Amino acid sequence: MAQEAKPTLSTRMKGFFGRIGKFFREVRAEFKRVQWPGRKETWSLTLAVVVYVLIVTVFLGLVDLGLSFVVEQIVKAAA
Repeated sequence: MAQEAKPTLSTRMKGFFGRIGKFFREVRAEFKRVQWPGRKETWSLTLAVVVYVLIVTVFLGLVDLGLSFVVEQIVKAAA
C-alpha cells in the first residue's frame, strides 16, 4: 500500500482559508435570497415590539410593587 503524503502547513492553511471563503460566499448567496421587509412593515413591527415591552414593563413593575408591599407587611408583623 502506498502511503499518502502528509499535508504541509501551507496546504492546510490554503484549505482553512478556502473553507472560510466558501462560508462567506454561501452567506452572501443566502442573504440575496432573503425577503427583506419594507419600511412600512419594519415600522409597524417595531411599534408592536415597543408597545409589548411597555406592557410587560408596567405589569412587572406592578407585580414588584405588590410583592414588595406584601414582604414589607410580613416583616413588620414579624418584628
